[in-house]
Amino acid sequence: MVLCSKIRRILLTDNTFLRNRFRSKKHRRIGVHEMNKKRNEFGEFHHIYNELRRDSERFFNFLRMSRETFDFILAKVKFKLTKKTTNFKKPISATERLYVTLRYLSTGLSFRNLAVTLRMGASTVGKIVHETCKIIWEELVEDFMPVPNQDQLVKISDDFYRRWKFPNCIGCIDGKHCQIKCPINSGSSYFNYLKYFSLVLQGVADADKKFIFIEVGSRGKQSDGGTFAASTLFQHIQSNTFLPPDKELPGTTIKLPHVFIGDEAYPLKTFLMRPFPSRNLNAFRENYNKRLSAARKCIECAFGILRAKWRILGKDIEVSSDKAVHIIKCACILHNVVREKDGDSDLDYCQEMLYSNAQENQINNLHETGNHGGARRGSTRAQEIRNEFANFFLDH
Repeated sequence: MVLCSKIRRILLTDNTFLRNRFRSKKHRRIGVHEMNKKRNEFGEFHHIYNELRRDSERFFNFLRMSRETFDFILAKVKFKLTKKTTNFKKPISATERLYVTLRYLSTGLSFRNLAVTLRMGASTVGKIVHETCKIIWEELVEDFMPVPNQDQLVKISDDFYRRWKFPNCIGCIDGKHCQIKCPINSGSSYFNYLKYFSLVLQGVADADKKFIFIEVGSRGKQSDGGTFAASTLFQHIQSNTFLPPDKELPGTTIKLPHVFIGDEAYPLKTFLMRPFPSRNLNAFRENYNKRLSAARKCIECAFGILRAKWRILGKDIEVSSDKAVHIIKCACILHNVVREKDGDSDLDYCQEMLYSNAQENQINNLHETGNHGGARRGSTRAQEIRNEFANFFLDH
C-alpha cells in the first residue's frame, strides 16, 4: 500500500493531465476559461452562423433542416429559451441555444468536443442541450405528434391503401434500440441481444413515414412484444374508444377492424397483424407476407431517416438514461417537423429511399426478410382476420 501511494504521488507530480484529473474540487478552476472569453468573436456560432444563412444548401447540410424550418422551430421555442440578462453577463441567445442542440443531435459529438469549437464549458453545452430538447418536445408535440382521433386514423388508413394497397391499416409499428452508456447499478436489464446497452424506442409510423406514436424508456433486454404490452398505446387500444369502427374492405362487403401491422416480434391480435410464420409458407400466405412487408417499410424507413439525420442515435448517448429519453424524443419530434416542412426535398429522406429501393429485391423472398421466429398463435378471430386480408390480396 505504501508503494502504491508513492507511485501515485510520483505520477501526479510528473503528469500534468493526471494531476489536474485528481485535483480536489476546492482547487479546481473557477470562472470562464481564457478561450471561452472570446466566444463572441471566434466561437463557432458567432463565426459562421450568419454566413451559413446566406447559403441554403450548406445551412441544410450543417443543421439538417432548411432555414425556414429552423426559423419556424425557433419562433415556437424562443420564449422559453430566452434567459434574463443579469448584472454579471449577457445570457446565451435562444438562437444559439437551438443551434448548439441541433449540432449535438446531428453530429453525435460529445459535449466536451463541441465545447471546444463553440467556446463554451462542456457542462454549459450539456445543460443547454438538455433544456432545449425538453422545450422542443413540449412546444411541438401537440402540433406534430398529437394522439390521433378516430377521424385522423381513418385518414391514415386511406393513405396506406392509396400508397401501399393495404386497407384498414392505421400504422406500422416497430422498435429501435438506442445505444446508451451503461447506467449505474442497472445490472443486465439494459443489455440487449445485440450486445450493447440500450433504451427501446417503440414507434408507429403513418404512410408518409412520420411518427404518430412513440414511446421511449423500456430497457434493452425487453422484447418488442413486451414493450408493446406495457405501452400507453396498448392502453389506448384496450379502452375500446380509440380504434375507428370496422370498415368494409374496398370493393367488397367484408367488414374488418382497423389494424396496426408489425413484424414477427409482435403478437397476432385482432388489432395487430403480423406475417405468417416462415415455415409451411404457400403462395397464399407468401403473397400476404409480401404485401404486409411492403407496407411495413414505412416504419423501417422512418427509423432509417431518423438515424441518418440525427447521428447521436448511431452511437452511445453518453448521458443518464433519463436525459437520453428526452434527447430521443426530441429527435423524433424534429423528424416529424422536417418531414412536414421540408418534405421529400430532405436529403436524408432521398438517400434513405434510394437505399430502401435498392433493397427491394431482397424483400421479395420472404425467407430472407427479418427474423422469422416461432409462430405466435393469436386468437381464432385474429387468425380469421389475417386470412380475410390474405384472401383480399389475392384479387387486389
